[in-house]
Amino acid sequence: MKKNNAKFITQTAVVAALYVPLTLSFSWMAYGAIQFRIAEILVLLVFIDKKYFLGLVLGCAISNAFSPLGMVDVLVGTFATIVALLFIMFIKKIMGDNKKSLIIASLGPVISNAVFVGIELTILFKELPFILNAAYVAFGELVVVTIAGVIIFSKIKNLVEKISNWQIGKKSLTYNMENKQH
Repeated sequence: MKKNNAKFITQTAVVAALYVPLTLSFSWMAYGAIQFRIAEILVLLVFIDKKYFLGLVLGCAISNAFSPLGMVDVLVGTFATIVALLFIMFIKKIMGDNKKSLIIASLGPVISNAVFVGIELTILFKELPFILNAAYVAFGELVVVTIAGVIIFSKIKNLVEKISNWQIGKKSLTYNMENKQH
């Protein structure tokens, strides 16, 4: 396997492996009409690099498999995440890499989840009208992604970029091993 493929697979697995436990650890507030899914902060990783797309989609799909709504949530919630991720990447592409574009990009998950999860909840539960379901979902996404996520990513963006660009090759491994022997 090529080094780049192994690195991509590893990064994809790590992102999915972060998303799932972050969702399940806070499952009491990660599912339902009013949801604060902490793992949604990670969707902003695609603002840094689109290579995180697959790991986020897989993490969301796996997390939604544990949802009380079951397979419907796997399909609808994952689709909402795909739309949100595409929006984030599109905004970065047209507006560049800056704080304003990060804030606007963070609204993608708010809108996407409000619409798609709002429809899902309205159809499945029929208790609340769509506008309330959408508003509740949007509120949770706004708090987690746009407020908390943007603040956190503004602080750690440079660190994440450095980590994502680490290269591990024969020279660096040999160099590290030689230094440890002395």
